[in-house]
Amino acid sequence: MMNLVVNGHSVFYIILVPFVTSLILTFLVKKIAKHINAMDIPNERKVHKKPIPRLGGLAVFAAFLLGYILYGNISTQMISILIGGFVIILTGIVDDINSVPARYKFLFQTIAAAIVVFYGKLYFNNLTILGLTLIFPTWINMLLSVFFIVAIINAINLIDGLDGLSSGISSIYFLTIAILGFTLNSLGGLDVILSLIMLGSTLGFLVHNFPPAKIFIGDTGSMFLGFMISVIALLGYKVATITSIIIPLIILFIPIFDTILAIVRRIIKRESIGHPDKEHFHHQLLKMTSSPTKTILIIYLINIIFAAISILYVLGDDKIAISLYVIMMIFFLYIVLKTNILYEHKDHKKVGKK
Repeated sequence: MMNLVVNGHSVFYIILVPFVTSLILTFLVKKIAKHINAMDIPNERKVHKKPIPRLGGLAVFAAFLLGYILYGNISTQMISILIGGFVIILTGIVDDINSVPARYKFLFQTIAAAIVVFYGKLYFNNLTILGLTLIFPTWINMLLSVFFIVAIINAINLIDGLDGLSSGISSIYFLTIAILGFTLNSLGGLDVILSLIMLGSTLGFLVHNFPPAKIFIGDTGSMFLGFMISVIALLGYKVATITSIIIPLIILFIPIFDTILAIVRRIIKRESIGHPDKEHFHHQLLKMTSSPTKTILIIYLINIIFAAISILYVLGDDKIAISLYVIMMIFFLYIVLKTNILYEHKDHKKVGKK
């Protein structure tokens, strides 16, 4: 890693400096969160048993900013990303202190996405899915890009229900994009630079957030992680690091698929789509393992497998990669049908009554 250079800087330091910054600043953010009462209070839907500070995303964001100042380059796209990031962070801070209605969070998420798409001119030129290219008018590509950003923000926000979950999954994503940049010789791309900076920032926080968590990333962090993941995916299209829309979706298979299942589950139960519950994929695994650490490691492993298959796909072994995708999805669907992710099974109800 010491020999890899991006924009004249060692990859080692691009990761290390944000890592150390995030690691240290998280101690300060914990004190700030307690002082302003930005605490996550336990309830019947939460896994933790005692109040835990939120706002951990502030440390991640501050480390990201320092990393960008030291190793990034200024551009209109980058300015739009910074402005959009500030909108997301401010929305998250308010929500972590005093809960914000979902419709207002959605509004500000859309504003942040629109800034990146319409001011930064960062959007899909066309969509490629497993070799099939879909060509749309520019305005449709822009709207699809706004939808994509908002969808990923909410997918990461929704999966953030267990210690180290959103930060760990995001770290795997950032590392995968960096590896793709290396294999495709596009290390100078903005997507790779931001991935390396975000990797260090997120891993530094994960030291505090891995089970048992001493601080949560909060909406401040989970929404920012989702925002940066979606932005990096769009940037990847510009420099061909990401050659198909399927790649970022597959790397984020668990949060995206879990979000879809949550929507379907709530429709089946005739509940509001935004209604919180305790039937997500990580909750189901937790029931099976009875261990937050084991649950997290299993989810990490599944995500790493999907990321490895995605790298294989980019390297040109399309048929093998697609076959592996299908096998993994069948396995995942089998788990879904054996649990209460979509609906409560009769035998599970009987066990509950006993």
